Amino acid sequence: MSAALARLAALLAKEARQLLRDPRMRFFLVVPPLFQLVVFGYAATFEVRHAEVGVVDLARSEGSRALVAALGAGGRFRLHVYRGRAEAAGALVRGEVRAVVVFPHDFARRPRVQVLADGSDSNSALLVLGQAGRLLRTAWAARAGAAPPLAVEERPWFNQALEDRWFFVPGVIANVVLITVLVLTAMAVVREREGGTLEQLLVAPVGRLELVLGKLLPVAAVGLADVALIVAVGVGLFGIPFRGEPLELLAGTLLFLLSAQGLGLLVSTWSATQRQALLLSFLVIMPLVVLSGFAFPIENMPGPAQALTWANPLRYYLVVVRGAFLKGTGLADHPFELGMMAALGAAAVAASLARLR
Repeated sequence: MSAALARLAALLAKEARQLLRDPRMRFFLVVPPLFQLVVFGYAATFEVRHAEVGVVDLARSEGSRALVAALGAGGRFRLHVYRGRAEAAGALVRGEVRAVVVFPHDFARRPRVQVLADGSDSNSALLVLGQAGRLLRTAWAARAGAAPPLAVEERPWFNQALEDRWFFVPGVIANVVLITVLVLTAMAVVREREGGTLEQLLVAPVGRLELVLGKLLPVAAVGLADVALIVAVGVGLFGIPFRGEPLELLAGTLLFLLSAQGLGLLVSTWSATQRQALLLSFLVIMPLVVLSGFAFPIENMPGPAQALTWANPLRYYLVVVRGAFLKGTGLADHPFELGMMAALGAAAVAASLARLR
């Protein structure tokens, strides 16, 4: 038994030295857990803070103005005033606001309010509807005293039943594409380096752009096939509606593939082995998912975390996918999101080409 323990101790010491000998492995063992802890600790919250809410005050009465002031006073909602229902509905479709509060013309005679929420994000819709409804009722009761109680009509749009599947399945498309494409791209280049064939490719009569395209296009085909498969299963099996333009989904997917594969190439340039590439890939993937708005609303995150989301292509792809499925949007509705994915993808690929020696 003592000899076996001695041999085991020697093996443990050897493995520990081998694990800690590589500076990159020491980095992966310490920095990623701390970074992910900070990201989850600050960004992973369902609390409603600074939600963008539209207001349509058709009554323009003393009571409606008091309730609008109460909505904006708590710090939970950032208010945007619209002149009519159509203007506010357009903002809700484009994702500029998460809810719209409508005060009808006869509010002074019949105190009632309609709260419309973006049901494409079912979790946020429930939170915003609940918070806004409670705040409005409390403010009205404190002001009116014995007056008739305020009637609050809560109505989610795009997902009237607030089905969780309608919210999560479009997000699954984005996350599956990100994980699959980023990891496959990173591993494809590192596999060549680890096998000793990358140098042969680099000295062959093949340009760097040709080499990169040869690595990217097959993986892009896999990503497109995954999107088609998940869309078919989501619509056919789960009954999720697809109300938008297929061309919008295709364009958004191609631009997102460019961004994800550019990140995969960057990961490959920093990795010497496939194990390092896999670890670094998940170091990149986890913050991208958390900071995308897939599960936690971006408006609820602190300022520094919200600033990081501007460089996250997954954030923009989720807007395009959910709009195509639930809101019936088209290419003309998301020029900013498509442009940002194109810019981020081009920057990532350019940086990869510059590092690929």
